[in-house]
Amino acid sequence: MSAGDLGTHLEVADLAGVDDEPVSSDSLKTFGAFVQGLREHAGLTREAFAPMVRFSRHTVASIELGRRMPDTQFVELAEAALGNTGALRRAFGHLTRQPGLASWFREWARLERTAVSLCTYECRMVPGLLQSEGYLRALYENEVPPLSDEQVESQIAARLERQRLLRERPNVPFSFIVTEAVFRQRLGGTEVTRQMLDHVPASSAPRNVTLQIMPTACEFHACLAGMLRLLEGPDGKRYAYSEGQRNGRLIGDPKEVVPLQQAYDTLRSQALTPSDSRGLLERIRGAL
Repeated sequence: MSAGDLGTHLEVADLAGVDDEPVSSDSLKTFGAFVQGLREHAGLTREAFAPMVRFSRHTVASIELGRRMPDTQFVELAEAALGNTGALRRAFGHLTRQPGLASWFREWARLERTAVSLCTYECRMVPGLLQSEGYLRALYENEVPPLSDEQVESQIAARLERQRLLRERPNVPFSFIVTEAVFRQRLGGTEVTRQMLDHVPASSAPRNVTLQIMPTACEFHACLAGMLRLLEGPDGKRYAYSEGQRNGRLIGDPKEVVPLQQAYDTLRSQALTPSDSRGLLERIRGAL
């Protein structure tokens, strides 16, 4: 896979059936052993416990062996099934995640579906939720090593399905800040770029969607370290997701999330206004 397309691939991992599991860490193993101990103390087999947490026996085994990162739904259902002591919730807060695996984006995608706000900064490509179908196809056709035709179509279908978030969640604010150079690339050719420059303004037109462009001629830039995603869950907890060359990281520790949120808020003040951003897109489109 090309480094530039890593985020694109990871974003559809949840929908495309990628089966990667995280490399086990000490905290994952400890949490898993804790779950197993509570389950056995309650007199439950994995077969009996699995439907109570809405997972397969195999997935429960993977969590108990420290090979899979549990999500918040598992923790809440396991708490209810194992006595509601609060111990699993507290232990879940101390889990550490190994970077670089698609399974973590599956957890981000789950959080994304119930988020009450979503923020994205991109400096590599058009954000996934705003990509046109032609642009999507160009991304997947540039994968190295190449994807099969079937894989390309599957990935495109999965991404288009994920884009329903923008249409189906009109009360959730979506904020996008994108580097100007992204829109000046001609990935897939001039016609694909024209279509993309028509699609992005249309996708960002709803009142709950804000698009700002970070101009090339900028003197200040709060997110030089790279792309960034932020969200707030219905419980008020904030998460961040960052990505590099062939690695990604889901961040839940407030000590790390707060400064990233501050950086994004600062970037908002440094980027063009939504109106000026739309005007710049029109000028880029007109110059093609």
